[in-house]
Amino acid sequence: MKTVTLELGGKNPIVIFPDADIDAALDGVVRGMNFTWQGQSCGSTSRLIVHQDLHAEFVGKLAERMGNLRVGDPGEDSTDTGAMVHQGQFDKVRRYIGIGLEDGARLVVGGGRPTAPELARGLFVEPTLFDDVNPASRIAQEEIFGPVLVAMPFRDYDDALLMANGVGLGLTASVFTADLRIAHRFARDVQAGYVWVNDSSKHFPGTPYGGVKDSGVGREEDLGEMLSYLQTKNVNVLFADHR
Repeated sequence: MKTVTLELGGKNPIVIFPDADIDAALDGVVRGMNFTWQGQSCGSTSRLIVHQDLHAEFVGKLAERMGNLRVGDPGEDSTDTGAMVHQGQFDKVRRYIGIGLEDGARLVVGGGRPTAPELARGLFVEPTLFDDVNPASRIAQEEIFGPVLVAMPFRDYDDALLMANGVGLGLTASVFTADLRIAHRFARDVQAGYVWVNDSSKHFPGTPYGGVKDSGVGREEDLGEMLSYLQTKNVNVLFADHR
């Protein structure tokens, strides 16, 4: 019987409530997508769920930030995001962008390859943002593992939670709000193993990282990971009096 730790991916929500600090939330969304390594992270918060009163403004500002990210050689200090890890992953991401367009999602920014001649032969994909996304569509349900973010509006807390929990995976989640009650409530209710409040993407030494549902079993990055591979033995001794 093998003891295993399985981290099996994520399709993670980042929820922006109407009282959130907008600039901090925008920073969090960009950071949460891990564009530094082209979104190729299981923990990337790739589902943006924004309150309907903020949605249009927020998506517009986010599109501007994403459009200003510099795609290029990872060895250059001025580069914000590099290339996909191999041809298969590049083809997969491009295929999902096509699926999003076919399903009627609105491409806000990105979606193509950078036009710079020096990048023409590389496996580069522009940071991509879709809006007007159906929560049941493939690009909102399936892990793309690339620089593709999908945006959806919500009406109230229950609606946001329904969308946040409406996928088979449950690795990470992020929430931005100034209301501590909402923050604690969301952290309790969201089906995810690693939750950020008014932050995203960061890992902290010694804290357990792992998911629920189809995101796997076990935890990493803490003492419990090592202890899970040990066997516990229970020894009971009776010292009888033979005098």
